[in-house]
Amino acid sequence: MPSVVVHSVLEAVPLPALMVDQEEWIIAANAEAKRLLGDAIVGRHYANVLRQPLMIEAIESTLRDRQEHLARHMIKEGAQTAPLDVTCRYIDGVTNDGKGAAMISFQDRADMEQAGQMRRDFVANVSHELRTPLTALIGFIETLRGAARDDAAARDRFLGIMEREAGRMNRLVGDLLSLSRVESAERVRPTKKVDIAGILKSTMSSLTPLADTNGAVLELDAPSGPLPISGDDDQLRQVFTNLIENAIKYGGENNRTTIELRVVERDSELRVPAVQVQVIDRGSGIDPVHLPRLTERFYRVDNHRSRQLGGTGLGLAIVKHIVNRHRGRFRVDSVLGKGTTCTVVLPQ
Repeated sequence: MPSVVVHSVLEAVPLPALMVDQEEWIIAANAEAKRLLGDAIVGRHYANVLRQPLMIEAIESTLRDRQEHLARHMIKEGAQTAPLDVTCRYIDGVTNDGKGAAMISFQDRADMEQAGQMRRDFVANVSHELRTPLTALIGFIETLRGAARDDAAARDRFLGIMEREAGRMNRLVGDLLSLSRVESAERVRPTKKVDIAGILKSTMSSLTPLADTNGAVLELDAPSGPLPISGDDDQLRQVFTNLIENAIKYGGENNRTTIELRVVERDSELRVPAVQVQVIDRGSGIDPVHLPRLTERFYRVDNHRSRQLGGTGLGLAIVKHIVNRHRGRFRVDSVLGKGTTCTVVLPQ
């Protein structure tokens, strides 16, 4: 049996860990290991507890050559299996009779693997989004150098398309940089006082030309006078620019977009005094099946239409992260054929 000191050291290990002696019995296990493998594992043969062949081979090898061996152990989590990285190391003289034992520790890598997969998906999405306009640019450049070299009408048309594609790439790179900055500062809550009413009026003013081009009307329904809250002026402008721009672009013909600003004495979820901003359009609305995924990076309800309108698929992801940084909440409600309402609630 291991000494009392060994038991104490094992309990101090932050990972699930257990010890197997030279006779192949589990002689000690900390609380984390018992939660993982069962309360009654001490005193049992390790092969009856850790039945997977790679685990058995790693432990046998460590007991035999006293070297470190690695393995992977799969555990059931509901209907899914989760991988654990296993390290087996030999420790001399840990039992009361002075013999050695193998210490086996388990580390959950599921979060790291998920993060790795998210990173790979993100890189793949960015590559795809950049490759499409780049392919178009390269094709038009080759055409302009060849068959369309002396065709003035074709040259002007191709240059216009190239300008739009280059602008699309520029917006994508800008949104990627913006998303990176927002994510890096998400844990730092803004403390400077800003006028949310003034930000909304300024944002609406800057988007009036776009609204006029799309035949949309912008309306502001807000209390008179300034309304101070703690926030980042530039980031809040970005939030409402994205939301109002979406309402203008996707609101349909003769669209009327209303921006409502309200003071909430105590928000039911934030549990503090807050302000609520709603951007309401009367467009075609969004199928409810899409609503839970709207803030995912590069998720689009309609890929073709979004690209035609210059969307990068990152706007609502940026909105979500900025609102999170302000310790607020963001929600999208929509009814097909009746329009969409985006709600931002920010603590005062």
